[in-house]
Amino acid sequence: QVQLVESGGGLVQPGGSLRLSCAASGRTFRTSAMGWFRQAPGKEREFVGGIRWSSGGTYYADSVKGRFTISRDNAKNTVYLQMNSLKPEDTAVYYCAASSFAPIATRTRDYDYWGRGTQVTVSS
Repeated sequence: QVQLVESGGGLVQPGGSLRLSCAASGRTFRTSAMGWFRQAPGKEREFVGGIRWSSGGTYYADSVKGRFTISRDNAKNTVYLQMNSLKPEDTAVYYCAASSFAPIATRTRDYDYWGRGTQVTVSS
C-alpha cells in the first residue's frame, strides 16, 4: 500500500503561482510513476502531468505545458507541482496519484493509489 497526502492548495489571483506537494509513504519502492490530476465541479477528472519514477522524466497535458512543472525529492518521497501563470480555468481539486505498473501514465485507470485532493481556486 502507498499513502499519498497533498498540500499547498489555496486561493490565488490570476497570473499568480502555487506549489502543491504530495508526500508518499508506505511501499513507495513499487512506484513506476506519479501523476497529478484535477477535477472541476461538474467535470471529469483530467490528467495534468506525470513523472516517471525511474528516470525522473516528466510529461504534461497540453493545457498546462509551459506553465506547470513537476519535480521530486527522492529523500523526502515527495512530488511537487509548481503552477505558474494560473488562470481561472485552473480552478479545481488537485489530486496526486501513484502507479505501480505504468511508467508513463496519463489515464486514471493507470493509477492504483490516490490522495484525497487539495483545492486550488484562481480568482480575483
